[in-house]
Amino acid sequence: MTALAHVPTSTGQPATPPPPPRGGRHRLLPYLLLLPGAAWLLLFFAVPLFQLAAASLYDPSGSLSTGYALTWAFGNYPDAVQAYWPQLGRSFLYAGIALVLGLLMGYPLAYAIAQKAGRWKNLLLVCVVAPMFTSFLVRTLAWKTILSDNGWLVGLLRDVHLLGPDGRLLATPVAVVLGLTYNFLPFLVLPLYASLERLDYRLLEAAGDLYASPVQTFRRVTLPLSMPGLIAGTLLFFIPATGDYINAELLGTPNEYMVGNVIDSAFLVRLDYPQGAALSFLLMAAILAVVFVYLRRAGTEEVL
Repeated sequence: MTALAHVPTSTGQPATPPPPPRGGRHRLLPYLLLLPGAAWLLLFFAVPLFQLAAASLYDPSGSLSTGYALTWAFGNYPDAVQAYWPQLGRSFLYAGIALVLGLLMGYPLAYAIAQKAGRWKNLLLVCVVAPMFTSFLVRTLAWKTILSDNGWLVGLLRDVHLLGPDGRLLATPVAVVLGLTYNFLPFLVLPLYASLERLDYRLLEAAGDLYASPVQTFRRVTLPLSMPGLIAGTLLFFIPATGDYINAELLGTPNEYMVGNVIDSAFLVRLDYPQGAALSFLLMAAILAVVFVYLRRAGTEEVL
């Protein structure tokens, strides 16, 4: 067998021996490499999710003093929807409006950085990312100062008569939406930049040579090629914005509270674990449904 392995070929070179058969250890190596990540997901995602599901089915008449019991109380879900459907709908409404504002600002910004910034590209990217080095809470408190009744922005809007003498921005839906837009805008800009930065500018020139208007060039060339970044960015923006509660807590009033505020209150203030867990699962299910429909409509070949 050893002699046959070294028989010269027609080119005069000795034949390459066949690779040795892979043993059981080599076949198990990829699965062994997956073990740390799988253990992390099991311990910090699957187990808490199972506990949250069990808590959503506790007897709602229990308490920390008398103890909760798993009675498969599926009625917690319709009760939670009936009691807090305004906050649930408001979460999606505010997140949707903030997403539209983020797209109107983020897409031109990402395009300008990717295609027009030149040697200023890195500096502009740092400017986009730099606010994230500061605490989310601190950034929201800064917006509370900017939008305050005695702040320069409200004074300017009153001077140009866009706000009445007693008009205000703080403690209104406008303040909550502005806070959501600002805090999650980098999550939208960065994936868009990554897609637009790979865009071949010669395709835009070719579209112009074929007498396409700037609007047609954007609709038929730029937008389709940037769809992977657009889909990823909108999901990274919309999902956390829907579950956010800090902006509504600091920039709004109870009239602007979102479902995240109700969940926070249920777990930490009212200690109503069944209702808080049921609302959490309802929020997750609603977000998954919206994301599924969005991905089916937008296409996911290059995203997934």
